[in-house]
Amino acid sequence: MTGVANEVRAWFDDETITVYQAYPAGIAEAALKAGTFVDPFKRARMTWIKPSFLWMMYRCGWGTKAGQERVLAIDITREGFEWSLSHSCLSHFDRTRFATKEEWQEEVRSSPVRVQWDPERDLALNPLPHRAIQIGLSGTAVDRYVEDWIGDIRDVTPLAHEVHATVRAGDLDAAAALLPAERVYPLPGVLVERVAK
Repeated sequence: MTGVANEVRAWFDDETITVYQAYPAGIAEAALKAGTFVDPFKRARMTWIKPSFLWMMYRCGWGTKAGQERVLAIDITREGFEWSLSHSCLSHFDRTRFATKEEWQEEVRSSPVRVQWDPERDLALNPLPHRAIQIGLSGTAVDRYVEDWIGDIRDVTPLAHEVHATVRAGDLDAAAALLPAERVYPLPGVLVERVAK
C-alpha cells in the first residue's frame, strides 16, 4: 500500500505483528498475568486493535483517559492478522464497492471484523495526510484472537508516559527515537483490495 493515503504501518517481523489496546488496570493486569485476555475482559464486546502506536496514543491520551490507563502491546501472528482482514468489512458505506446501503449492511452483519481508517497522528497528535487502520474484532474473530493469535502481551504504559513527557519537554527528536520502528506492512494484493477505503 506504499504511496497511497491509507497504509498499514506497524512493527512486525517474519512471524508476528504488534497491535495496541488500552484498558483499565483490572483487564490489563489479568491479561498480563495470563498471557491473553481473560475475565474481566468480555469476549461478547467488539474489541479494537490498532497497529499504530501514535494512533493508540491519540485514542487513549497517552494512557491518561479514564478506562484506558494501561497501554498494552500485543504480538499476534501475521496469519491471524491477515485472517482478520480477509474476513472484514469496512465500517462505513462506500458506494464504489456496494450497489446499495442494504448490500453493505448485510456484509456488516455477516462479517466478524470491521475495518476503519482514521488520520494517522504525529508526536503532537496532530492529524497526518495518510490514515491508520483500526480493526474491530467480534464473534469468532475475538475467539481466534484470544485463543490462537496472541503470542505475547507487554505493558507499554511507561513508554507512553516517557514519550509524552519528552514531547512536552520539546525534544521531538528524542521522543521520535523512543517510538517503535513501524514500517509499511506488505499486505497481499487481495487484502489491499478488501480493506481499501
